[in-house]
Amino acid sequence: MDFAFSEEQDAFREMLRRFFEEKCPTTEVFRLMETDAGYDPGVWKQMGEELGLQGLLIPEEYGGQGFGFLELGIALEEMGRVLLPSPFYASACLAANAILAAGDEAQKSELLPGIASGETLASLALLDAGGQWDPASLRMEARPDADAFVLEGEKTCVVNGATADLLVVAARLPSSTGDEGLCLLTVRSDDAGVTAEPMATLDATRKQARLHLRGARARCLGEPGAAAGALHQTLDRAAIALAAEMAGGADRCLQMSVEYAQQRSQFARPIGSFQAIKHKCAEVLLEVELARSAAWWACWTAAEDNEERGEAAHLAKACCADAYLQAAAENIQIHGGIGFTWEAAPHLYYRRAKVSQTLFGDSVHHRRRLVEGLGIGA
Repeated sequence: MDFAFSEEQDAFREMLRRFFEEKCPTTEVFRLMETDAGYDPGVWKQMGEELGLQGLLIPEEYGGQGFGFLELGIALEEMGRVLLPSPFYASACLAANAILAAGDEAQKSELLPGIASGETLASLALLDAGGQWDPASLRMEARPDADAFVLEGEKTCVVNGATADLLVVAARLPSSTGDEGLCLLTVRSDDAGVTAEPMATLDATRKQARLHLRGARARCLGEPGAAAGALHQTLDRAAIALAAEMAGGADRCLQMSVEYAQQRSQFARPIGSFQAIKHKCAEVLLEVELARSAAWWACWTAAEDNEERGEAAHLAKACCADAYLQAAAENIQIHGGIGFTWEAAPHLYYRRAKVSQTLFGDSVHHRRRLVEGLGIGA
């Protein structure tokens, strides 16, 4: 493993940072939070047509750029730094990876070009209402009906589910249990049996929805009942992608803390000269650097399809979630009274950190899965 980024990757990061800082200042984040869509269609179009970001990970034969997971991680880290309100994670990470993992050649050729160009917004619907993030606990059934499947039930915490054109739904064949009989199915949001209900969450910068499926007709990706491996791969990559985004947010919180500590004076001295503030920043720096290391190791395992991908995903998600939450909380504390006000940015990062920590399993869930995978304590 090469621990250094290439010159091309560094240039890619610099270009993205300039683009996102210009297109997504804090004032724009506040504005987009109040909209139903939750993102700027103009910026989304630029991301697709000028930068090709939506197709970063999608192979060229399916209309994408054909880059690896490291480049995707760089993009997500820079998006996390500015809290970019966007369906990128839902469409280019969750749905695209599910289709790549489970779909056959015809399905990939049909579905992926629209996602790669940004014309199709897609998302992954995994969590059953009242359920768990573990695929083995899925309860929604996909009932065969002629040449399709019928879905009945409810999915919750679907990222950008209310604006998605295409939904990849995780379900199981009737009478199956555990990892047996798992399916990944595609359903169009304009199907008569699909209703999307926006959810009010702590983090308004990333929209979520509750899906009501009442006789929705779906197509199965790949062989019916054989999606266990594809679903686990998709969830590993979802955790790794989210870890990279959280690492970017945590790093930005640390930067904000240091900048404010250097500017804010008390008793005729910058508060950054006080030992208590120094200790806070030093502790956050240590946690952020450890988290970023875990995130980039995980990105490398995903890029190489390494056998350690599952372990790396659990470790990265847990480490980055905890580091982000600590960095966001300390950022508020260092900002003092202004850090608690609505008009200031620190609380936005705390909200994103808190919701991201629970999305696709909290730190306890991922540490438990890591321990189980390593066979420790059995």
